[in-house]
Amino acid sequence: MTAARAASRLLRMADDHIIETVDLSKRFGERIAVDRVTLSVPRGCAFGFLGHNGAGKTTTIRMLLGLTGSDGGTMSVRGLAVPARRREALSRVGAIVEEPHFHGQLTGRENMRIVAAVRGPETFARIDGALARVGLAERADERVSRYSQGMRQRLGVARCLLADPELLVLDEPTNGLDPAGILEFRQMIRSLVAEGRTVFLSSHLLDEVERACDAAAIIDGGRIVTSGPISELTRSRHSELVIACDSPDQAVELLLGAPGVLAVERSSPALLRLRLDRTGAASDVNRRLVLAGIGVSRLEPVHESLEQRFLEVTSRLEAVA
Repeated sequence: MTAARAASRLLRMADDHIIETVDLSKRFGERIAVDRVTLSVPRGCAFGFLGHNGAGKTTTIRMLLGLTGSDGGTMSVRGLAVPARRREALSRVGAIVEEPHFHGQLTGRENMRIVAAVRGPETFARIDGALARVGLAERADERVSRYSQGMRQRLGVARCLLADPELLVLDEPTNGLDPAGILEFRQMIRSLVAEGRTVFLSSHLLDEVERACDAAAIIDGGRIVTSGPISELTRSRHSELVIACDSPDQAVELLLGAPGVLAVERSSPALLRLRLDRTGAASDVNRRLVLAGIGVSRLEPVHESLEQRFLEVTSRLEAVA
């Protein structure tokens, strides 16, 4: 794709997507760290960016933020080309790349005031609200050296909120957090999205991304190997159904050998698990049961976990096999 065509595509899609890259690439010597990455992040969602350590996540983020140059391709943030319009693009972007760092001898509030002084006088008015937003209002006047890891992560988000960001870019934000801290962070992400913000969350914690995010992309060896809504990424490649009905024995007899049904199993006394041979057979199964007078209380497709999907599409599974 030529640079002109790539730029034209970015402009057409800018209204719907807050991050756009086309054929984005980066080399370090002979090593290709990011290999022609094309990525679209919708506005107003939590978007997971998944990959093993060294897969290219942080390098991609650093290019988006203008912290390192690219060797090919185009990218835009908030509909503005980076790096050409980096300053304007990042004016309403908050980012934590790797672990947030603060002056430990200063309080949380004093650290925030330092950042506000750099951003401009209007930013000072946002300090109290940002600290309250992340649950640090009562601890704001304590030295950061006394903060837990989770509190420092939340202070990092509060620092991002000083920009009143449309987009928050968080690189491995739950590293070092205990389960309670991870739960708090997940709830905070969802509440930020509820305000209309976009959260771009880079992580290798698959279960957490599945719980917190609306959509995701998986990067492996510097390339995007799959992307889409979480519901699609976790949809089983096989057509399988779980059914609960009021006459399971009769249902088994009825469905065994029925057109489109390859197998019927009793996964529990009250539940059936069906394997189908074609997409759309679920409606046929439901109609067959209802016509036989069998009440159906549950009929749903079987979903994979995001972890299963991740292992299927990344090279790590091949290394283990």
